[in-house]
Amino acid sequence: MEKLCKRLLTEIGINDIIITGGSGDQGIDGKGIVKLNDVVSLNILFQCKRYKETVSPHHVRDFRGAMQGRGEKGLLITTGRFTKEAKSEANRDGVTPIELIDGERLVELFEKYHLGLKPVTVFEIDYEFFKGFN
Repeated sequence: MEKLCKRLLTEIGINDIIITGGSGDQGIDGKGIVKLNDVVSLNILFQCKRYKETVSPHHVRDFRGAMQGRGEKGLLITTGRFTKEAKSEANRDGVTPIELIDGERLVELFEKYHLGLKPVTVFEIDYEFFKGFN
C-alpha cells in the first residue's frame, strides 16, 4: 500500500517521497517534502494502514510519537475509517496535527487525480425520442 500512497501523494504535490516502511521503520512508512514557496517547505511523514475496520486513537498517538523531531506534518492514511476519538486525537491542541485520510476520502482523491480509473461512456435510452416513431 505504501507504493500506492506514494503515487497519490506525488500527484497531490508532495515531492521527494521516500518509502521508509519495512522492519525498523519505527511507524513511518514514508516521507516527503511540500514546498510552500521559494523558501519555505515542510517535511511530511506518512503512515498507511490497510484496514477493513476502524483506526483507533492509539494508532494516531503511536504515529505522532514516531514523528517526533522528524517532520512538521503527518498523514495517516487508511482503507478503513477513523473512530470519532481518533479524529479528536489527530487535532488535539498542543500536539503536532495529523491529517487523516480514510477509505472514502482515498477514493475521492483517486477520482480527482484520475488514478487507477478509466473513463466510461454510459448511454441510457431516451424513450421520448422513440415516442415520435409509433
